[in-house]
Amino acid sequence: MNTKDFENQILSLADRVYPMVRRMLLEDTASEDAVQDIMMKLWKRRKKLENHPNIPGFVFLTARNHCLDLLKKKKPNLDATEYQLRLLVSDNNSNEVEWKELNTIIASILKELPEQQAEVLQMRDIDGFEFAEIATALNLKIPYVRVLASRARKQVGIRLKEIYSYEKQKT
Repeated sequence: MNTKDFENQILSLADRVYPMVRRMLLEDTASEDAVQDIMMKLWKRRKKLENHPNIPGFVFLTARNHCLDLLKKKKPNLDATEYQLRLLVSDNNSNEVEWKELNTIIASILKELPEQQAEVLQMRDIDGFEFAEIATALNLKIPYVRVLASRARKQVGIRLKEIYSYEKQKT
């Protein structure tokens, strides 16, 4: 694979990989460094990638594995599925506390979900990936990705209803 092919096929995916890396590492500078490291790893493997049947999937898988390695080095006891959910906080200060509370509740609900469901939901609804991109990244079929997303959303909805109906009963 020459430089031009690498730029077109792999470097062009860096902007799509960054949100996933950022979500996993939670720090801007660490995420930027990680994306750069990932691209360097891929550059070193470019000859092997030339005939790879699923280059985007390989790039996303490499990025995910690199982040998991970094997380293991940083905190050995950190469960890889424990990513912090980041929601956009409203500019309205009165709603900020509610958004933070909702953020915390949803993050705890995501921890309860099966790993694949949580990852698909985060990639789809938070990072904005398309179903095809998620399927490629996780090496799954598109219909199964849709099923996982649907099940995850349903579980989040059920848990939110349970939590909020319980809070209403207390007051």
